[in-house]
Amino acid sequence: MTDASSYPKDIIRGVRHEGQAIVLELGGEIDMKCFIELKNKFKELYQKKPQILVVNMTQVQFMDSSGLATLVGALKWCRQNGSKLKLVGLVQRVRSVFEICRLESIFQIYDSEAEALSQ
Repeated sequence: MTDASSYPKDIIRGVRHEGQAIVLELGGEIDMKCFIELKNKFKELYQKKPQILVVNMTQVQFMDSSGLATLVGALKWCRQNGSKLKLVGLVQRVRSVFEICRLESIFQIYDSEAEALSQ
């Protein structure tokens, strides 16, 4: 078990604008110890009312149900506000969480940022 005081808090690796999209870069492990940080970042980004919110997860090695719930909440917000949520670069371990929960069909999942931004 990881000591909470030594747990990395750097899941937010960067935020940038790409045309009418906002790209949120995540990394590390998204679980119950840090999902509040992610949820707060989404709330901050919602204020900007992006047409497209791209979540680059190429550096995310692990995600539990709290991380998944946060992404479902982001998807709900996007749908209610006419935005699109696109996930990018899910490693197999993370993708399997979506598959087990049968959520891969409700999210737009892309292999690359370029692909997500072009569609």
